[in-house]
Amino acid sequence: MYDFAIFWDWMAFAVRWLHVITAIAWIGSSFYFIALDLGLNRDIPGPADGEEWQVHGGGFYHIQKYLVAPERMPDHLTWFKWESYATWLSGAALLMIVYWVGGELYLIDAQKADLALWQGILISAASLTIGWLVYDFLCKSRLGQRPTLLMILLFCLLVGMGWGYNQIFTGRAMMLHLGAFTATIMTANVFFIIMPNQRIVVDDLKNGRTPDPKYGKIAKLRSTHNNYLTLPVVFLMLSNHYPLAFATEYNWIIAALVFLMGVTIRHYFNTRHARAGNPTWTWLVTALLFIAIMWLSSAPMYQPLEEAEATPLTLYEQRFAAAEGFEEAHDIVLGRCSMCHAREPVWEGILWAPKGVLLETEADIARNAQQIYLQAGVTHAMPPANVTYMEPEDRAALIRWFRNADL
Repeated sequence: MYDFAIFWDWMAFAVRWLHVITAIAWIGSSFYFIALDLGLNRDIPGPADGEEWQVHGGGFYHIQKYLVAPERMPDHLTWFKWESYATWLSGAALLMIVYWVGGELYLIDAQKADLALWQGILISAASLTIGWLVYDFLCKSRLGQRPTLLMILLFCLLVGMGWGYNQIFTGRAMMLHLGAFTATIMTANVFFIIMPNQRIVVDDLKNGRTPDPKYGKIAKLRSTHNNYLTLPVVFLMLSNHYPLAFATEYNWIIAALVFLMGVTIRHYFNTRHARAGNPTWTWLVTALLFIAIMWLSSAPMYQPLEEAEATPLTLYEQRFAAAEGFEEAHDIVLGRCSMCHAREPVWEGILWAPKGVLLETEADIARNAQQIYLQAGVTHAMPPANVTYMEPEDRAALIRWFRNADL
C-alpha cells in the first residue's frame, strides 16, 4: 500500500537518528579516553601509571590510570561497550533498510555486474564477515609486534575492499559498505578482543591472581586502530549526500585518500594531547590530500544518457511506468525537476545532479517513483523553496500516479 512508503521512510529516519545518537556517544567516549590516556601526568610517584586533574561543568575530577590493574577489584566499575554495540546494530539495520530492501535502486549497478538482488545482498553481508577475519588474522600474526607495518597492511586491505566493492555496487553503496566494513572491524575489536581481555583481567583480580599485562597490550593495539579509523568512517557514512564523492569513477581512490586524511588529523590531535609537540605539517598534508580529492571528483559522472535508458526496469518499477497518470507525472517532473536532476544540469550553479538522482528519462522517473512521491508529492521538500513553482495540482497528480501504481 502507498501508506507503507510513508511508514518505511519514517522507519528509516528513526533508525538513522538512533544510529547518529549512538555513534556520537561511542565516538565521544573513544576520543575522550584517547586524549585522557595521552595527556596523563606520568611523573607522579605511586602505583598508578598516570593521573590527571580536570575541571568541567563546575566540578573538579581526579583521574588515575593503572597500566594493568589496581591491587583489588573496585566496588563500582563502568564498562564502555554498549555505545559501540548499539552503533553497529543500528547501522546494520539502516544498511538493510536502505541498501537491501532498496537494493535494486541503491545497491546493484547493472552496468558493473549482472547480479540478482539476493546475490548483491549476500556479497554485502559476507564481505563484512570475511573482512574482519582477514584483519583479525593479521593482528594475531607476528605483525601484531610491528604496529606500523600492520597499519600499512590494514590500509591496503581497506583500499582493496573499496576497489572490490566498486566493481559490483553503485558508487554510494561502495562508500557506505566500505564504512560499514571499517565500522565492523571497530566494533568487532571491542566485542571479540578488548572486552574479553578486560574480563580476563577483572576475573584475575576477583580471584587474587596477578593479571598478565599482555591482555592490556593487545587491547591497546586494537583501540589505537579504532582511534585512527573513526574519522574516515564518519566521512564514508555522510558521503551519500555528496555525489562529488561517490558518483565518480575514482570514488574508491577518494575513499583511500580519506583514510590517509584520518591518519594525519588524528596524528595531530594525538600528538597535542600527549604534549609531544605541535605537528602543524599534518594540516598541510591534509589540505593537499583534500585538494587531490576535489580534483578526482571532477571525473565524469556514471551512466551517460544512452546507457541509463538501456538499463531494464524491474517489475516493481515497470508498474509505475505503466500506471495511470504516468504521462502527466512525467511531464511535471520534466518541467519542474529535470533542469537540476539531469546528466548535464542547466540550472545555474548546479554542475551535478543533487545526490546523483537523475530525472530525465521515463526510466529515471519510474526508478525514483517513491522518492518523487515523498519529496514532491506528500511533502514540499522538492523543488527547494519551490523555485520552479510546482503547483498544488501538480503535487496532487504525482500522488495520484504513485497510488495508482501501488494499489
